[in-house]
Amino acid sequence: MKQIWRSGTQLYPLPAVLVSCGSSVDDSNLITVAWTGTICSDPAMLYISVRPGRHSYEIIKREMEFTVNLTTEAICRATDWCGVRSGRDCDKWKEAGLTPVPGVAVGCPHVAESPLSIECRVKSIVPLGTHHMFIAEVVDVLADEKYMDPQTGAFDMERAGLIAYSHGGYYSLGQKLGKFGFSVQKKK
Repeated sequence: MKQIWRSGTQLYPLPAVLVSCGSSVDDSNLITVAWTGTICSDPAMLYISVRPGRHSYEIIKREMEFTVNLTTEAICRATDWCGVRSGRDCDKWKEAGLTPVPGVAVGCPHVAESPLSIECRVKSIVPLGTHHMFIAEVVDVLADEKYMDPQTGAFDMERAGLIAYSHGGYYSLGQKLGKFGFSVQKKK
């Protein structure tokens, strides 16, 4: 029997992403975000939710763009570090050992060490309480070619070593269990 548990209830796991923001490589910051996800496929849109007190909040609000950088086991420590330190007090790029690369369709840089970076333009900001949701349209997706499957042209998430966040912990993602529709696919 399930027990009622309301205190701190959240939907987990979530992607743990690094969001880069700013007007250029020289004027940028990083923030770790777990409140994020896809909200529309056509046009491609996603959201991030950020507390107004965070340093990156004002940067994103001013520039109206950001880049979501997927994180991996290899940069898990840097991902956590960027979530517990403020860009007001330090250069997160340097301190976390990450490399900023100029954006393609946006002014803010993306993280070189990330296997996939999603450049976004903010369409609206929705105040929700402790966090404000930035609803954004995807304007470009940059994938590290070493994770692209030459047969299908698809991004190989399993090889990328992506991580997720759940109840205060970071977790590596397991093996693929099936693909969309596998439960009703005819056997050969």
